[in-house]
Amino acid sequence: MSPVRRPLLVRVLPLLLSVLLAGCGAPAVRDPAERDVREAVAAWSRTPPARLAGIPLEGWAYEVTAVRRDGDRATARAELRYRLAGYDAAPAGSAREVRLSRDGGPGGAWRVTGDAAAPGAQPQLWDQGPVEVVRGAHALVLGVGRPAQELSAVAAEAERAVPAASAAWPGKWAGRVVVLVPGSLELMARLLGRPAAEYRGMGAVTTGRVGAAAAPADRVVVNPEGWAELSAAGRGVVLTHEVTHVATRAATTAKTPLWLSEGFADWAAYRGGAATAQEAAPALGRAVRRGRLPAALPADGEFAFGGDPEALARAYEGAWLACRLIAAKWGDATLVRLYERAGREPLATALADTVGGDLPGLTLAWQASLRQELGTE
Repeated sequence: MSPVRRPLLVRVLPLLLSVLLAGCGAPAVRDPAERDVREAVAAWSRTPPARLAGIPLEGWAYEVTAVRRDGDRATARAELRYRLAGYDAAPAGSAREVRLSRDGGPGGAWRVTGDAAAPGAQPQLWDQGPVEVVRGAHALVLGVGRPAQELSAVAAEAERAVPAASAAWPGKWAGRVVVLVPGSLELMARLLGRPAAEYRGMGAVTTGRVGAAAAPADRVVVNPEGWAELSAAGRGVVLTHEVTHVATRAATTAKTPLWLSEGFADWAAYRGGAATAQEAAPALGRAVRRGRLPAALPADGEFAFGGDPEALARAYEGAWLACRLIAAKWGDATLVRLYERAGREPLATALADTVGGDLPGLTLAWQASLRQELGTE
């Protein structure tokens, strides 16, 4: 049985830490107390807190967008912006709620008493506790509530995954990755703003914005519970898959079919390994041997989580085998060119200009390979 395939699958999720756009200018503040609150937040937020000293932060700033006062207490809604030095090409950040109180009653100075994610906004990792930092040549691992040995092991795997992804994807990318390791599945779900059930059994997910515009670096978020269930080989496959999503991000757009983006990431992860189609595609193999050969390459909707895990596994496995076929039949470079072109032009055009065929022809070749590798032929 495959060291990874089961429900331990991966997917690209919406950006965890959104890029924040500065306003054209703050409105004039007529209330002296509100002005004092804004000034108190500005003074307090000039540098990152000492507890974050190990994280390579730069450009740290809170921009107050609204103030609500209740006597000698106040709440300031603010946008936190920062960069991870050496990783983020554009500011990352989130909506925050800063609490203040006034010393000595009316006329006293305002001071900050607390800071948290604003209602409805995802927390930052450091909101969940003290952050441990492991830095390598290719990876920055930030963890909360996990053993130091585990974080070091994740970092070592990420250090191997980055060169593996670069070998599969020769296109330009940063060659570095940020990995977040929260303390539990529940805390992972809070970071991502989704129900924990969506990530149960998964090894990791990637957050990011598709396209080539400057943006914060993708964050690979590890599910510590799913990670613990993986074999050593499985952990390598999961992280290489995720890092490949990071590497291909600039070439990935809404035009890119998911069978190609997910299949390419798995192709990169299994590339050079010893896993056979029977070992790494057990769910699809069972279907083929029962006479349920897929009629088409997996549609985007088949990669949605929350449904039948067996069907989801078949979608990922079929996507991998499609990309594996393209690389074997037409060459690795052709698969890369197809990926690049499929993100900026119709798939039919990209296929014609790379493999010299069309989608029906590719589908027939893929079906034949499934019969041969997974069936009884």
